[in-house]
Amino acid sequence: MGRVQSVAVVIPAKDEAQRIAATVRAAGELPGVDLVVVVDDGSSDRTGELAAAAGATVVRHPVPHGKAGAMETGGELVRVLEARDGATAPRALLFLDADLEASAAAAGPLVPPVLAGAADMTIAVLPPQRRAGGGHGLVVRLARDGIRAATGWEATQPLSGQRCLTREAFEAALPLAPGFGVETGLTVDLLRRGLRVREVEVDLHHRVTGTDLRAQLHRARQWRDVARALAARRVVPRRARG
Repeated sequence: MGRVQSVAVVIPAKDEAQRIAATVRAAGELPGVDLVVVVDDGSSDRTGELAAAAGATVVRHPVPHGKAGAMETGGELVRVLEARDGATAPRALLFLDADLEASAAAAGPLVPPVLAGAADMTIAVLPPQRRAGGGHGLVVRLARDGIRAATGWEATQPLSGQRCLTREAFEAALPLAPGFGVETGLTVDLLRRGLRVREVEVDLHHRVTGTDLRAQLHRARQWRDVARALAARRVVPRRARG
């Protein structure tokens, strides 16, 4: 199979009407990108409509499937479109969060290592965000410790959702770990298969979870899903062993 030469951006989105258009426009300007797919994961607002108006190809889940489900749908849609258009080689898949807005234009450095065949997946390492978060790093530590225990690899930002990977790498990880465990499971699965994972510093900025009750419940769900992803892969982080 020939070397990948183009990139499809896949953006899972739920209730992101305020930010999705800016994210789509910025993603569409990235070098090598010739397709932007937004998976509207059961939004109750105009996310899908605004994404389409900004130039994205939109597919909608009538009910939420979760981030992993949206990623799988987006990857499959890209494959179907390539088959329809008679593409001679699969696109690389660049997954971006819907709330990056104009900063999505800075995601470019994730792509060259994958297009050049130097990495099977790149993961964005983000700078300190413009607005501080309210978490204590418990979920990040769980994911980092779990990845280390499973593979020996030390992740800087294990929960980063900004990733570029080859079609082969994406399909090797299917089905993806559900919920918020998707990034941890994806990293473990690819490294265990001997694929090359590289972290890349990029100047991306997104909405940071706050400190209210809703935010704390969000973090509790994240912790649960990461723990489940690790358990499904028979990984016990060293700190959890007692």
